[in-house]
Amino acid sequence: MNPIAPIFVLLISVAILLTGQGLQSILLPVRAQIEELSTPIIGMMGSAYFLGFAVGCVMCPHLVRRVGHIRGFAAMTAVASAAPLVHLMWITPLGWILTRSITGMSLAALYVIIESWLNERSSNESRGLVLSVYMVINLTVITAGQMMLTLSDPAGFHLFALAAILVSIAAVPVALTRGAQPSPLEAVRVRPLRILAISPVAFVGCAGIGLANGAWWALGPLFAPNEGADVALTAVFMSACVIGGAVGQWPLGRISDGMDRRRVIVSAALLAALAAVALLYARARVPQLLYAVSALWGAAAFPLYTLAVAHANDAAEGEELVEVSSGLLLTYAAGAVAGPVLASSFMQAFGPGALFVHTAVVHLGLAGFTLWRILREPAISLEDQVPFTEALQAAETVSTAFDSARLAAEIPPTPGRASGDARLP
Repeated sequence: MNPIAPIFVLLISVAILLTGQGLQSILLPVRAQIEELSTPIIGMMGSAYFLGFAVGCVMCPHLVRRVGHIRGFAAMTAVASAAPLVHLMWITPLGWILTRSITGMSLAALYVIIESWLNERSSNESRGLVLSVYMVINLTVITAGQMMLTLSDPAGFHLFALAAILVSIAAVPVALTRGAQPSPLEAVRVRPLRILAISPVAFVGCAGIGLANGAWWALGPLFAPNEGADVALTAVFMSACVIGGAVGQWPLGRISDGMDRRRVIVSAALLAALAAVALLYARARVPQLLYAVSALWGAAAFPLYTLAVAHANDAAEGEELVEVSSGLLLTYAAGAVAGPVLASSFMQAFGPGALFVHTAVVHLGLAGFTLWRILREPAISLEDQVPFTEALQAAETVSTAFDSARLAAEIPPTPGRASGDARLP
């Protein structure tokens, strides 16, 4: 039996939903500039999204246990599809910040519902294929959604209406499915100190990656040529980063399978910092190089999250995998709440280039901390490392937690794996 057939309807919903989200993610900062909202306000919008995202991840299991997957999906889709229209009706800083937080909450809940459904409908043998197809869809439709910015004037009504239509239509395939609903979701407890004890590098790394990537998602369109005035250039710039992030996942992940993952994290963080400096140079002096360098930045910066999660999975016991990955996702979200506020303050004072000064400083700090841990603690043996599996954090979904559910099912605790009381690298 074709392993994609049982989840084909879900994948259609994913494609439509993320196309609408891709369009919103680039449209709102551009329109905010047109409305002359300040850079700190745009940063607060980004922070509000990730705050809502964290709330949605925690809230969703309780929602699904109460009403089921299909009703929960329909309810959150209705909320998410209304948000773009509210942005048009309530064009004030407070209105856009509150609406952005509601969008983050509803989309996080939708991702949790979809990805838990995909996980349950996949066998151990087919999960790798399912996740790969899911990643390809993520990459394709996020990019397509961002490029839709060129279809109409962002100062008008049509792009907001298109985003609302896409998100609302995403509910139709799920609502009409005849398949059985998955089992209710189990709430996962999150113990930050426990995660810090299991893997300091992963915990600090995910917080730092959130600081950098959250700022990019919220403020990247403001860095693009002409500070967002040319929407086509803005769309290409943002899409180049996402495509680079997807391309960089596989080689860095496979390299990390054969060595201490922390060394790959150091290398990728240093490359991301170097690419950030190159972006500043290209924007000021050689704009023709901007898109190639932005792809390089994405190729180094975006895989860092999944490298950090993989490193934590190497150290965690089998029964801790889902808790660890869920906790690291929330740690990432916490960093992403702070990142846009900090970066927007720097941009307000020093100009758009301060965005990538911010990311360069964060990545250099991550590289320095990880190098310190390498010098202090021995590496996890290659025999205890779990195979790296790509997850497109560039799409801001919860797919690393989805993949950890697969690992938890396949990797039982063994004496050779990390002890629960050890403070591991």
